[in-house]
Amino acid sequence: MNERDANTVGNLTTIVDSLYRQMDAGDIPAMSLPLRSKKNIEFDPAHNVWKYGSLETVRSLKNMNAAMMMLRTVYTVDFIKSQIDEHKSSTLREMYYISEGWGKAKFHSQDESNLLAEDLEVISKCMREDFKLRPEESGAHVYGNVTFRTMTKKGMKSIHCMDDVSEAGFAVPYNVENETFEIEDTDAKFVMAIETGGMFARLIENGFPEQNDCILVHLSGQPARSTRRLIKRLNEEKGIPVCVFTDGDPWSFRIFASVAYGAIKTAHISDYLATPTAQFIGVTASDILNYDLPTDKLSDKDIGALNAELSDPRFKDEFWVSEIQAMLEMKKKSEQQALAKYGLDYVTDKYLPDKLGDLGLL
Repeated sequence: MNERDANTVGNLTTIVDSLYRQMDAGDIPAMSLPLRSKKNIEFDPAHNVWKYGSLETVRSLKNMNAAMMMLRTVYTVDFIKSQIDEHKSSTLREMYYISEGWGKAKFHSQDESNLLAEDLEVISKCMREDFKLRPEESGAHVYGNVTFRTMTKKGMKSIHCMDDVSEAGFAVPYNVENETFEIEDTDAKFVMAIETGGMFARLIENGFPEQNDCILVHLSGQPARSTRRLIKRLNEEKGIPVCVFTDGDPWSFRIFASVAYGAIKTAHISDYLATPTAQFIGVTASDILNYDLPTDKLSDKDIGALNAELSDPRFKDEFWVSEIQAMLEMKKKSEQQALAKYGLDYVTDKYLPDKLGDLGLL
């Protein structure tokens, strides 16, 4: 067992030992956790990201629901330890189904098991990747002039993300830490993270990364943790600026926020995942007007999400307040692909050069 695995097992064992010590002392076992909502995220000036504040919630055996969650906690820790001991990994979905054999400790839904995995991260100060738990798939890909050295069935291998991959790009693995993943070489001028697969493919077909010396990262919707971590590593280790190109709707704004500011559900590791210097070049309410883009009507859910963002501290900047209010007023949203109104080359010949030029990246 390597040092990182040993540390993970040790920290998880400490959690279970604490529960047993409390019972041995005649106390009702309890665990304290940060309140995981936007009410409890605070700006961390040391890392320029949003993290959990001081508000806490206490989980104890004073009621049946909490007692069952404690029981699941012990079973889950034992399962994670067995994975580490046996050099295996599983998906979050597999862990949910494995719990079917845990009797009364089985999970009622995958949301429940996912939440517990996140709780254990917070309490143990370890990563889900340290637990050998991975998502079903991330769908994220990279295309551009960058070479990664990554673990394969035949050991570590160098892969160039233009020369050694198809136009679908390099598939991002679920663990992109130094032990199994190295960023070897790149002279890219910037990284562009792109929300949709259609736009990722359009920019590759149009030769955008070659013409502009950039690395494209397909976020595949709300980006997986490994995708955000890779973007951060490219930015910090190689000094490459990052921009994020998304649709123009409230959910896309949150995609940018998760990359740049940190997501609320992973605020305990924002300094590990977020890239605070990332800049937004996605479709805005102003773009809808300035480029006369085709639009769709905001749904009630969209309107609710935009209003919620106005009270989200991550969106308190004047730019975001102005754009969100403008979108609410026009009651319209628009997609990246709406730029095709002017032809398939418009996004690479006009829209992106305008945006990137304003940022000094082109």
